[in-house]
Amino acid sequence: MKGNQYDFIIVGAGSAGCVLANRLTEDTQRKVLLLETGGSDKSIFIQMPTALSIPMNTKKFAWQFETEPEPYLDNRRMHCPRGKVLGGSSSINGMVYVRGHARDFDEWESKGAEGWNYQQVLPYFKKAETWAFGGDRYRGGDGPLGVNNGNNMQNPLYKAFINAGQDAGYLPTKDYNGAQQEGFGSMHMTVKNGRRWSTANAYLRPAMGRPNLTVVTHALVHKVLLDGHTATGVRYEQSGKIHEVKATEEVILSAGSIGSPHLLQLSGIGNREVLEKAGIEVKHELPGVGENLQDHLEFYFQFRCEQPVSLNGKLDWWNKLKIGVRWILKKDGLGATNHFESCGFIRSKAGVEWPDMQYHFLPAAMRYDGKEAFDGDGFQLHVGHNKPKSRGTVHVHSADPKEAPRIQFNYLQHEADREGFRACVRLTREIINQPAMDEYRGEEIQPGTAVDSDEKIDAFVRQTVESAYHPSCTCKMGIDEHAVVDPQTRVHGIKNLRVVDSSIFPTIPNGNLNAPTIMVAERAADLIRGKETLQSLEAPVVMDEQWQVRQRSGEAKRQQS
Repeated sequence: MKGNQYDFIIVGAGSAGCVLANRLTEDTQRKVLLLETGGSDKSIFIQMPTALSIPMNTKKFAWQFETEPEPYLDNRRMHCPRGKVLGGSSSINGMVYVRGHARDFDEWESKGAEGWNYQQVLPYFKKAETWAFGGDRYRGGDGPLGVNNGNNMQNPLYKAFINAGQDAGYLPTKDYNGAQQEGFGSMHMTVKNGRRWSTANAYLRPAMGRPNLTVVTHALVHKVLLDGHTATGVRYEQSGKIHEVKATEEVILSAGSIGSPHLLQLSGIGNREVLEKAGIEVKHELPGVGENLQDHLEFYFQFRCEQPVSLNGKLDWWNKLKIGVRWILKKDGLGATNHFESCGFIRSKAGVEWPDMQYHFLPAAMRYDGKEAFDGDGFQLHVGHNKPKSRGTVHVHSADPKEAPRIQFNYLQHEADREGFRACVRLTREIINQPAMDEYRGEEIQPGTAVDSDEKIDAFVRQTVESAYHPSCTCKMGIDEHAVVDPQTRVHGIKNLRVVDSSIFPTIPNGNLNAPTIMVAERAADLIRGKETLQSLEAPVVMDEQWQVRQRSGEAKRQQS
């Protein structure tokens, strides 16, 4: 059955789709349809920051994808949740706000994404945010996205970790999203007035009162409709009924790094061999669709804490109830933070130009399901090597849109990635063994001091490493034969079709992906509307001038082992 006609159809109300829905409907003459497979985000488990582990593991709010057996991780199948709710993955993520290093975006341009270097994307990072401490040359002061430091590191363990980094010879950084990413400092999160500040809260909700925006939830898009090599609309299913809607200007896929390539493939756009194997008619051969898959891995170090200051004492049901009640009444306290309030960005070895390792510090020791890891006090560091060279795929499995695609990351396929994780183990131990942690540091629970050789470290990583939930790059932007979209975000060879989400990143940045995904959508909105893009900003970036010969930039305070 036929539905209405719109100027723009956006598929996916996630980190990018909500931004586009807001910005495109600022033009009152444009009629926009936003389609989302999931439903409402009005759940306490989504809105309360401390409950972050719940929506990610709930089928109602997230696609619970699983990878094929990963050959370099002892054939483990890895969990790959993606948002299926208004706000998408910004409604289920850890709310950590990291833009990435300036050189990550210069790298994008060097890969063929002209116009996406740091000076040209910085204005859009600023446009998107309101930084709690005010706008400046690097930070935004009046954007939709609220960004702060949670409870401002009230727990003493946060600052002890930052000081330990300096003891080890690394620099402090006042703002890793500003001039200097490298170093140790406070971590930022997308929380406003004590609530998760997803793109649904920041962008979509203010736009939903506009008469030119239509939001349809519980809508599973089956395919993009094509007339030859022109996108004309989409077919979707809602409550068992099939609908077709037309776009007079453009169809925009913002279904994420798993959903967008899968939908292109379902529409007959992609690698001929992959499509024919799935029984799908090839409408347009585009070999890069679903290739170039990248992600961040991480594992966590766990230590006993010698002082009764960790959050482990708050994990029983009674304390959780008190935290929840306080949050409901006041929107503050331990319920109003993701608890990752300090962090570090370092280089894994000399000869690495900008940081390729990231730390999230947590003043508790717990499992990924939010339960206590062991009796007593503890703390942990999530650490990962963030510039992987291994590449994976997202391949359609059948013509049935309800059947999940095959996801294969090939994690740790490349020796450089395995080397990076060895550095994660050794450099982390050195940092935690600095004087600043002496009064807190107890026994190393995980990995355990016996895990010390390359072979033992490699085995530990294979068995315990987890996804940081940052899949990206499967519809990469560029101009080479494997690029899926051009620097204007238009699908190569298909008129009136764009992809705007983290799938179009040419390479994965050093950091969490929500912030750069929002930036991409902000800039793409101007490109789609035919507006002049914001003027580039000349903003100095602090780099180690001796990066080729040293691994850290601070004073040489570290203890000799």
